[in-house]
Amino acid sequence: MSRSFDVCIRGAGMVGSTLALLLSQQRLRVALVGPNTAPPPPAATDVRAYSLNAASKRILESVRAWPQAAEMDGVPPAITPVSRMVVQGDLGATLTFDAADVNETALNWMVDVPALEARLAQAVQFQGQIERFQSDGVAHPAEPTAKLTVVCEGRRSSTRAALGMNFDSRSYPHRALAARLQLSQPHQGVARQWFCEQGIVALLPLGGEQGTEAALVWSTPPEQLNTLVAAAPHDFLAHLNAICMPDATAITLTQTPQVWPLEFAQASQWTTHGLALAGDAAHAMHPLAGQGLNVGLADVATLAQVLQEREYWRELGDPRLLRRYERSRKAAFARMGGLTDGLFHLFQQDQPALRTLRNWGMHRLNQLPAAKRWLTWQAMA
Repeated sequence: MSRSFDVCIRGAGMVGSTLALLLSQQRLRVALVGPNTAPPPPAATDVRAYSLNAASKRILESVRAWPQAAEMDGVPPAITPVSRMVVQGDLGATLTFDAADVNETALNWMVDVPALEARLAQAVQFQGQIERFQSDGVAHPAEPTAKLTVVCEGRRSSTRAALGMNFDSRSYPHRALAARLQLSQPHQGVARQWFCEQGIVALLPLGGEQGTEAALVWSTPPEQLNTLVAAAPHDFLAHLNAICMPDATAITLTQTPQVWPLEFAQASQWTTHGLALAGDAAHAMHPLAGQGLNVGLADVATLAQVLQEREYWRELGDPRLLRRYERSRKAAFARMGGLTDGLFHLFQQDQPALRTLRNWGMHRLNQLPAAKRWLTWQAMA
C-alpha cells in the first residue's frame, strides 16, 4: 500500500534535493523519488562544473549544502570565487565585469558538480522529514502519494510526458563540448569568454582562488565539434589556442571532452491541480551565461516560499496557489532565457555591418560603469 506525504518530489537531482530540504524546514513530510539512494562517490572523470550566483549560494547555505571551500587532505577546493569576467567579441571588443566594482568579493562561484551532489545527498540523508524512494522512472502502486507532486526530473521527464504536458523545444545549431584543462599559471579567479567564428568559448576558473585548473565549455556547430572530438590532444589544444592566445598559453588537456546537444525549451503549462514542474523539467536555455542551475534553484526557492506563505485554509495542491509560482517563474525565465537566446542569435549573424555594430556595442557598454554595475547585480540576484 502506498504511503501519503505532504509533497512528493519526482527527481532526486540537485534541484529536487534542494526543494526537499527547503520544504523539510517547513516541517512538511516529503517523499523524494529518484534512482540514487546513497551519496554518489567522487567522480574523477566528471568534467561538469556549475556557475552559481549569490542567490543560489544563499539557498544552498540555508539548507547546509554549500560545499567545502577550503583545501582538504590535499584535494583542491570544490568552490572557486570568480572575481573578474572578461568577454571578447569577434572583432576584438572587450567587456569586463569586476566584483570590486559592486563592492563584492565574487561575481559568482564555480562549483564542482560531484562535490555539490555529495553535500546535497548527505543533507537529505540526515533530514528526518525526507524519505527516499528508489524509482526506475515508471510509476508503481507502492510509490508514495501526496497532496502536491513536484516534477524535477530534467528535460526528458517521463512523468511530464506521461501526463501529456507539452514541452516546446527548439534545438540550437550548436552542440556543447566540456573538458578540463591545466593552466601554466594561476587563473587568479578570472573567467574568460570569447564570441568568435568557431563558436562561443568559456574558460572558467577551478581549484580555488590560486588554482591552475579551468573548465572549458565550447558551443560550436556539429561539424566543428566532430573535428575537435576526433583530434589528438595536441591538435585539440591547437584549435583552442587559436582562439585564446595569449590567454591560454601552455595549457594541458586533463580529461576527455564530453559533448551534449543544446536547446531552448519551455513547458507551456508549469502547474495544474496538485502538480508543478521545476528546473529543467520546466525549461532549458543556452549555457552561454551559466544561468541554468541558478534558474532551477530560484524555481524551487520561489515554490517553497509560495507554499510557506499560503493561506491557512488553502491546500498545498491548490491550482490558484501554484499559479502564483508559475507566473513568477515564467516571467523570470522569459527574461534570462530570452537574454541568452538573443545573445546567441546575435553573435551567429555573419553580416559585416552587424559584426561591427555588436562589437561597437560591447566596447561602448564597457565604458558605462553604471550600466555594467546594473547588469552585474542582475546576474548575481
